[in-house]
Amino acid sequence: MNGDALTEWLRLDAHPLAGDDPEDVSDAALAPVLDIIGDSRVVALGESMHRTHEFPAWRRRLFRFLVENAGFSAMVIESGFPEGALVDRWVSSGTGSLRRALTEGITYHFGKCQEALDLVVWMREHNATAAAPLHFYGMDIPDSAASPLPALITVADALDGMDPAYAEHLRRTLIAAHDFLPADRSGLARAAPAIHSYLALDAPRRHTITAGIAALVERLRARRTDYLADGADADTVDHMIRVAETARGADAFLSAMLDGATRTWPAANIRDLTMADTVQWILERETRILVFGANGHVRKTPYVAPPFVTQPLATVGTHLHARLGDDYTVIGTTFGEGEVWLHRPSPDDLPGHSTPFLQEVGTLRPESLDAHLAGSGLGAFLVDLRRASPAASAILDRAHGTHNGPELEPADIRRSYDAILHVERVSPWHTWVDERGRWS
Repeated sequence: MNGDALTEWLRLDAHPLAGDDPEDVSDAALAPVLDIIGDSRVVALGESMHRTHEFPAWRRRLFRFLVENAGFSAMVIESGFPEGALVDRWVSSGTGSLRRALTEGITYHFGKCQEALDLVVWMREHNATAAAPLHFYGMDIPDSAASPLPALITVADALDGMDPAYAEHLRRTLIAAHDFLPADRSGLARAAPAIHSYLALDAPRRHTITAGIAALVERLRARRTDYLADGADADTVDHMIRVAETARGADAFLSAMLDGATRTWPAANIRDLTMADTVQWILERETRILVFGANGHVRKTPYVAPPFVTQPLATVGTHLHARLGDDYTVIGTTFGEGEVWLHRPSPDDLPGHSTPFLQEVGTLRPESLDAHLAGSGLGAFLVDLRRASPAASAILDRAHGTHNGPELEPADIRRSYDAILHVERVSPWHTWVDERGRWS
């Protein structure tokens, strides 16, 4: 299955990452990362599956290494951009509630775990003595991709100090127009009923929301110089404008769903475009950044996942690779075996709620990159795919993709990723979500 040529190359070029915990891995063992990334200002670390322990743990270890050895200044994750300011405020100043920052400042429930807490606490500890603070950002559309509402509320709050009459107008119109959203926001699957409630709106109401958000973005852009002339802080104004732009991205993302059943044109991945634009906005303000998201988002090639996604969709990575070239380096992840944390609705669950359960990954697909790398018997390691021998490259090119839990995501491996971080086993995240899907 694996091929002697691939194993031979891995034994020569792969960099072992021995240790039961990424925090046990020394800086010396991570030194090859510096050669892999070169001078890239944006480095992306993918994760094969959300809600595992290993990949977020590696996120923290790799970020610490890059901060201390390569001048990285910001962490950017697959989470809502408007909400992320709450986390950044805590890691920058320690003000506010850490629990609230994790709960409300990191979307998709990704903050409800020890791994997220460990990351932001380390960033806060670093910032307490650092000359230049590290920053935390989300890059995604707001509200776990369920609505633009958090972005609209954030903009209205910012406008209270610079354009109060328009802030009140926003609350009376656009924000009030989202009263169709379910009041219960606590469920693990709450995005589903929220999206369904939007899709159930009649066309005139949806179009009114879309027009209102478009007008909001253009008004803020047009009034930027007015706000600055009146004494507003430029960073505050520019952040507010970007938040509004993510609201527009969220609205367009939702609107596109209604075209799905009848469209005769190829689909467009508006969510990933919005994330790429946000990363570029962040890059204008930071020295070097680590981006953390699903393999399928950060890879350099379009995303497909039959039978659900049959037409290739541009990813965050395809946009950033096209814009940044060698300034964008992607480290994908693979694994050998493990147990994963999943959730699904049970008959007695309320709408938007679901019940967690654990599941063994099972046998890896033999055509997957994961199976090829696990078959080397080398344990955890990091390898630069660009250094593959011709014979090893031929084997890599026959791999059909990487695992997302038990499922295989097709990918042209060497075009998608510059390097791979392989772990022996994945395990469930260390979460505080109980057996009924509630955060204890």
